[in-house]
Amino acid sequence: MALPVVTISAPYGAGGPIVGRAVAEQLGVPFLDRAIPTAVAQTLAVSLDEAQAHDERADTRVGRMLSALAASGLGFGPTPEPNVPAQAYREETERVIASAAQSTGCVVLGRAAVIVLRDHPTALHTCLHGPQAARIQQAISLSAEDDDAAVRKLVEETDRNRKAYFRHFYSVDPDDLALYHLTLDSTALALDACAGFIVQAARLRSAG
Repeated sequence: MALPVVTISAPYGAGGPIVGRAVAEQLGVPFLDRAIPTAVAQTLAVSLDEAQAHDERADTRVGRMLSALAASGLGFGPTPEPNVPAQAYREETERVIASAAQSTGCVVLGRAAVIVLRDHPTALHTCLHGPQAARIQQAISLSAEDDDAAVRKLVEETDRNRKAYFRHFYSVDPDDLALYHLTLDSTALALDACAGFIVQAARLRSAG
């Protein structure tokens, strides 16, 4: 049986980190989320802050910048550290994902992994989604943030960030359901149930 490989695309408030960790634990493979910019920073010999600024799952400041750059057609990201072109961050992110998929199996959250691993023969590509209003409410319930307006703004800005990343680098819409094998409304279904569905599908797919 092939090593389990799962990609999870999930906008903010869809419970991606919770579902991703649960799926990885049940499949016995690494969960790649925050470890990705850390690995990129080490390989490129740049600061973690700089690597995170070029990451899809970046903060809202970068989300605003990404949206503006995607609309204008200008280059991606803040001014990179000396001698490190912006494209190097994307290429190293892709290398980290592809290497883990081949060597250990993995569950990857975000980073357009559905595109990076589109030719992987047994990878399961999944998408968690839900209406923005429902995701805002779920994000509020899952976080310690008590400022509803702040959560709403974060959801809206990270939605733009996610779309800008996919469109800038890969010229696709992350909400195109044709990209995925399995899509789940994780605002209507319990997050543990979503994880269970993904685990079952991943086992079937990796079994060939």
